[in-house]
Formats: sequence, structure tokens, C-alpha cells
Amino acid sequence: MSQEESWLLKEKYGGVESEAFHADLERLKAGEPLAYLIGHTPFLDCEIILDSHPLIPRMETEYWVEKVIESIKMDSKSKVQVLDLCAGSGCIGVAVAKAVSDAHVTFAEIDPTHLPTIKKNLEHNLPDYSNRVEYIQVVESNLFENVNGTFDFILTNPPYIDPVIDRAESAVKSHEPHLALYGGKNGLAIINDIVTKAPKYLREGGQLWIEHEPEQVEAIHSLATSNGFSIVTHKDQYGVERYSVLTLGKTK
Repeated sequence: MSQEESWLLKEKYGGVESEAFHADLERLKAGEPLAYLIGHTPFLDCEIILDSHPLIPRMETEYWVEKVIESIKMDSKSKVQVLDLCAGSGCIGVAVAKAVSDAHVTFAEIDPTHLPTIKKNLEHNLPDYSNRVEYIQVVESNLFENVNGTFDFILTNPPYIDPVIDRAESAVKSHEPHLALYGGKNGLAIINDIVTKAPKYLREGGQLWIEHEPEQVEAIHSLATSNGFSIVTHKDQYGVERYSVLTLGKTK
């Protein structure tokens, strides 16, 4: 039995083989993602439910979210305002809310089918969610369209795959939402919108953390500086230039 098959048996069926398990094995062999079959996936110290089949959280995203949580914890302000933009499953904002108990977190997601999943992940991962519900918002929004207020941190893993380069595996293309994957020309169309509009929604000195492809670094640096940001790009755990931190109104 492969590692994926063993994980499926343990996580979904408690180690007991059944007719349903063998039916799931066929789906797994046909390319359906393991995380969708199990129904959830780990992300930092959270368990992220995937009922609506949002983008499956990646380890690369987990890596930089852990870094931003460290930055938020070092922020001197209480009740830090955080926006999880292009939220999908809500994994980023949920992880922040769990790690930073007084954070005010807004989730913005364009696909309304994912909004119940975000709320379910909040309830599932935050023992004190009922006491924090007035400080946590989930909104259907095309980027900033229905977002109100300003934030200390905007965190986003936007659609950024360049359709021409397109490194996505066939199983990803077949099963995960294209809306969350492909970023238009050069993979930069949505990133361009975010960086251009973000200053209106950031407080002075606020930060935009954005995930991207390594080929997009030069264009993002140019875009950032022309919109009043300083910018530093960082490598992920695999040595790939994977995310950038844009700081509003400050120079290096």
C-alpha cells in the first residue's frame, strides 16, 4: 500500500478497510487529490476543511505564513488588522487568527461557494470563535470590491500561474479551481490589481505579503516601487523566490 493509500485509510477510515475505502482508492488512482478525498489537510497547527474544493494549501504557503505570524506577533500594536485576500479555504487567515488571539481578521473571497468553508474552518480551529465573531469577517469580494477599512497586514496567495509556463500537474488542472490558479497574462494580471489598489487599504507602514512565481520578481519589484512600496523578496524552503513583502511608505 502506498503512503497516500495508507494515509487515506488512517485519516478517513480509522484504519479499517471497507467498500467505501476501496471506492476512494479508485478515485485516488484516477488522479483525485488525496486531500479532497480525506476532506481536510494540515496547515501549520490547523486542520483545514476542504468541503467546497478550494485550492489545496501548499507547503510553500505554509512556510511564509509561519514567517508572517512571527512578524505579527512582534508588532507592537494590539488588535492587529489583517486581511486574507483571495482567501479560498481561509487557511492563511485561520492560521493567523489561531496564533494571534487578539488579531482582527477579514477574509475576502470571490467564489461564494467557499464562504461556508471558511466559516467552518474558523469554528473548527478556533476554540474561542464565538467570543471573537464580531472581530472576524468573511465577505464575498472580487479582490477589494467589498472590503472596508484599512489593515496592518494584507496576506495573499492570489492566482499567479502563467498559462504559458504552467507548471501545474495534470491532477491539479483536472480537480483544483482554475479561478484560484491562473493569473492571466504572465500570471500577473491579478497581482497587478492587488499591488495597485492595496495602498488604499493599508495603514502607513503596513505590509502586503504576496506569493508568486520566481519569474515574476522583476515585474513585481517595478510595480511595487511605482505604487509607493519598498519591497523585499524571499526564498521558500526549497530555495525558490516565492514571496515578497511590500511595505507601504517606507524605504529600505
